Amino acid sequence: MKAFEQFQPAAPLASKPDSVSTTEKAAEMDQPLRQPQEAPLKGVRSNIVQSIRAFRVHDLQDAAAQLGQHFLYANLAQAQSKQEVLDMIAQQFTFPAHFGKNFDALYDCMTDPLHKSGPQPGFIVVLEQIPANARFDKEAREQLLDIFRDAADYWSDRKIPFRCFYSFL
Repeated sequence: MKAFEQFQPAAPLASKPDSVSTTEKAAEMDQPLRQPQEAPLKGVRSNIVQSIRAFRVHDLQDAAAQLGQHFLYANLAQAQSKQEVLDMIAQQFTFPAHFGKNFDALYDCMTDPLHKSGPQPGFIVVLEQIPANARFDKEAREQLLDIFRDAADYWSDRKIPFRCFYSFL
């Protein structure tokens, strides 16, 4: 019985009269818990490719907007093969019609033409639900992510943030 008593909730504390107005309380509640520059990328290197894990797509999109960076999103749930993955990325990233639909062309579209178009503010890229099947096996997935790692290195050399987040289907 003694052990159980140790874990009883504490009695509520007597509340003191509150001198803060309702308007001030409402204004305080509207303030974000985290400052915009912290949310949600605090502690995330500026040039990285990593699993999306605890991040929500909407939060990453908001972070891109707050930072004035490009937000590129591709949902690959309907893709089954390398060709379909590349087609969906090209379509959802709005690549030019002459996109070669191979990994080299993907790298080229993620780097050189953008660099030549002028100063870039940075990139937040999301590749959601990359297929994991016999037609797009582990080797193909690693090759795809290597393209984005190489792009992150390319932009890092130019001191431009490039973060890519991914998930598997």
